[in-house]
Amino acid sequence: MRRYARTLVAVALATTVVAGTAGWASGSAQQALTGPPPDTAAWRSDQVLGRELPDPERTTPAEVSRFFRGLTATQQQALVVRHPLVVGNLDGVPVELRYRANARSLRASHDPRYSHLAGARHRQILAFDPRGRGQVAEVFGDLSTAGHVAVVVPGSDIDAGTFDRTSDVYGTPAGMAKALHSETGRGSAVVAWAGYTTPVGVGIDAATGSLAEAGAGRLTRFADGLAADGVPAPAVFCHSYGSVVCGLAAPRLRATDLVVLGSPGMRADDVADLHTTARVWAAKDATDWIDNVPNVEVAGLGHGPDPTGPEFGARRVLAHDAHGHTGYFAPGTDSLRAFASITEGEAR
Repeated sequence: MRRYARTLVAVALATTVVAGTAGWASGSAQQALTGPPPDTAAWRSDQVLGRELPDPERTTPAEVSRFFRGLTATQQQALVVRHPLVVGNLDGVPVELRYRANARSLRASHDPRYSHLAGARHRQILAFDPRGRGQVAEVFGDLSTAGHVAVVVPGSDIDAGTFDRTSDVYGTPAGMAKALHSETGRGSAVVAWAGYTTPVGVGIDAATGSLAEAGAGRLTRFADGLAADGVPAPAVFCHSYGSVVCGLAAPRLRATDLVVLGSPGMRADDVADLHTTARVWAAKDATDWIDNVPNVEVAGLGHGPDPTGPEFGARRVLAHDAHGHTGYFAPGTDSLRAFASITEGEAR
């Protein structure tokens, strides 16, 4: 009987699984974007400096950082001009060079999906990959002087086109990051990181960990790149399916804190199972529809126990005045104030 019941749960998960920010809709299968940045082939064959450039696929962010810091300003600028898509997306490249390279790539793009990213001046775009649905990361604040840093990892239905949409603002990485930065002030910087292929709608992608596994590798390398540039270890805020990404990344992720909100599970039985030295926090408000999703993992479907459950062992974040699945970063909420306190290292 128990096996039969577990099978029924698996079937239910396969047909009504958790999506991230868009609610309940039919899902479509996505192919995870992995590997080195676009234009890598041209980069590898370029002898402009009279020597081989670091291989984007095999070189660590720390090694990339040392290479770029050994170049003159003229040499750095030459690489920005010749290979903006590599420089702008290569973890370990100094942040200011990445901003410059991505601004150049966006100006050169004729894809209307990205015009909103290129249209505003003074945006600090830390990553821009136009392949597939598009991936992007943006910084709010000054990473070079920030004493405290946060990274926001979004859930389903987020890509370069929906990254900073004007509807459901606090369900977007840009909206969440802006709100958190406003709450923390000038001494902090917040990165909105849409750097992995997210599920679309409700479907097998949202119920399984395949996209999250690919995203976890990209997130850990991204954090390694920040560290290589001297940026303080961040507090990482993981929304919805993004918490699955963070759970899988946890053992290797440079972070002071992992904060999951509206989570379907982290593919871990409890905090100890995450194998992280980061403090782990969890938030879920009473009106979040994620509470209707079964917290099980059967035959690869589902993401395991509820991180807000007492047996999981995470520190609870008060979220009683947040509303729905995307209200955790809304201004004036206890959850946003708590997130700011965590970012600034003041929460206990």
